[in-house]
Amino acid sequence: MAVNLKAPVAEDILPVSGVVLGTAEAGIKKVGRKDLMLMELAPGSKVAGVFTKNRFAAAPVQICREHLLETNDIRAIVVNTGCANAGTGLTGLHDAEETCQAVADIFNTLPIKVLPFSTGVIMEPLPMTKLLTGIPKAAQNMGRNNWIDAARAIMTTDTVPKAASKRVELDGVEITVTGISKGSGMIEPNMATMLGFIATDIGMSAELVQDTVRAVADASFNRITVDGDTSTNDSFILIATGRADCPPIESDEDPRYNDLLDSLIEVAQKLSQSMIRDGEGATKFITITVDGAKNEAEALKVAYAIAHSPLVKTAFFASDPNLGRILAAVGNSRIDDLDANKISLWLDDVLVAKNGGRYASYREEDGQAVMNKPEIFVTVNLGRGEASETVWTTDLSHDYVSINADYRS
Repeated sequence: MAVNLKAPVAEDILPVSGVVLGTAEAGIKKVGRKDLMLMELAPGSKVAGVFTKNRFAAAPVQICREHLLETNDIRAIVVNTGCANAGTGLTGLHDAEETCQAVADIFNTLPIKVLPFSTGVIMEPLPMTKLLTGIPKAAQNMGRNNWIDAARAIMTTDTVPKAASKRVELDGVEITVTGISKGSGMIEPNMATMLGFIATDIGMSAELVQDTVRAVADASFNRITVDGDTSTNDSFILIATGRADCPPIESDEDPRYNDLLDSLIEVAQKLSQSMIRDGEGATKFITITVDGAKNEAEALKVAYAIAHSPLVKTAFFASDPNLGRILAAVGNSRIDDLDANKISLWLDDVLVAKNGGRYASYREEDGQAVMNKPEIFVTVNLGRGEASETVWTTDLSHDYVSINADYRS
């Protein structure tokens, strides 16, 4: 059950000029559910993406990388669920290319201007007959206000569709940012078993879109983890349609850029944190902040050592204030010159450990009260610098094992 997460309200999810979406029930894995999404982009839209670092990258990821290297004039996006088209060799590449051709034929464009995405079971071939039949069905109901339907169509083990929007005024012109994502397991930095798409109606240069998508990912989708597994299909796409009534932003020196970047990050963080709240079997939403590090990389290393520890995660599931597990995880972060005697630990605002040992005034009942909550803040100070980083994670429950054990059944 999702942790303090509700389905988005249709009125809160704003259309983006230059983007229309359609969905269909293609029956790729299960009948009676939407499992195919099309997105058509206005001419002149600038698109950039970041993808999984898994060396077994799925066929659609490989095709997306090739297409984005060849052109920035992307006109359409297609997403299927139910089958990842990963571990499918040359056949998978051919199927992804055939999918692009089918979409290109509908929108009267070139296949190189189409980006394909798949998510679902690995090492199974795409059911191309169903997929190619579903594409024209999705094209028949394209609309500006179909964002929530699109979010639902790209779900796999998600229990709640994930969508977010924001309006921001830039130099007197109102700009819209809207995004959707999916993912609830195999969630790990360097992308996760996730797909994310964020669009804005302001124009941006091709170079700036590419720089921005990396910055946004690093502040959001690359700061979440459920289980430490990086999937084969992870992708995050940023779209700037240029349909807003204002000049495009050409570089990060434009005085409007920082406000735009903040808005993009805000939407991306809502989406990425929704993925953690909806993590497979999650009962706790945990924010881990590491302060006092020498640099950001070191802070992240410690934060992920805590977030990935099965002992820490199961303690959170049990609401057991066995908080020495957190200190052990910090010590296991592979920082050779870390001085344990300088480390302090807080659970919410409860000081648990100071100077490397149990704080004299700490009472276990205070820790227990925090551990009983569905949302918990863990703060560690390393006492060796000024850098700070935050990641978001979940506990590890019986249901996580059940969901993944029964995933293909």
